[in-house]
Amino acid sequence: MKLKGKAWRFKDNVDTDVIIPARYLNTSDPKELASHCMEDIDKEFTKKISAGDIIVAGKNFGCGSSREHAPIAIKNSGISCVIAESFARIFYRNSINMGLPIFESAEASEKIAEGDEIEVDAEAGVIKNITKGEEYKAQPMPEFIQKIIKLGGLMEYVKQEAKK
Repeated sequence: MKLKGKAWRFKDNVDTDVIIPARYLNTSDPKELASHCMEDIDKEFTKKISAGDIIVAGKNFGCGSSREHAPIAIKNSGISCVIAESFARIFYRNSINMGLPIFESAEASEKIAEGDEIEVDAEAGVIKNITKGEEYKAQPMPEFIQKIIKLGGLMEYVKQEAKK
């Protein structure tokens, strides 16, 4: 799976309350959640991004509450994946469960600038910064996680596995 888009930069410790503010948790509609993604950091975020764009962040992305709404909002806003130095563990698992690809790479987190054109090879764990002509390494996703992502999340994966 190859993902390609423009980088949008965020700092360390971006918590789930900022990714999708609590005032919108009265809905589970993915499109409604997506329309409010990151609005407490940047009110125009969802209007500026294009399908396939990539969030690049620092340490501990997705900290805070364990709400699944956060990766749902990101995924449905059109963001293709998140690259960070590190993720909060519950956000990491929720992202996989919801079908949002995420990659840990301290080097990519440090060197990618906002607006850089990025390509991610999920199978190989290679992040290419097309703008700067650089490559960074991330942990490749194991095959079963790639399958969960390709199917759109854990629920669809379980349905497919149950048919076997």
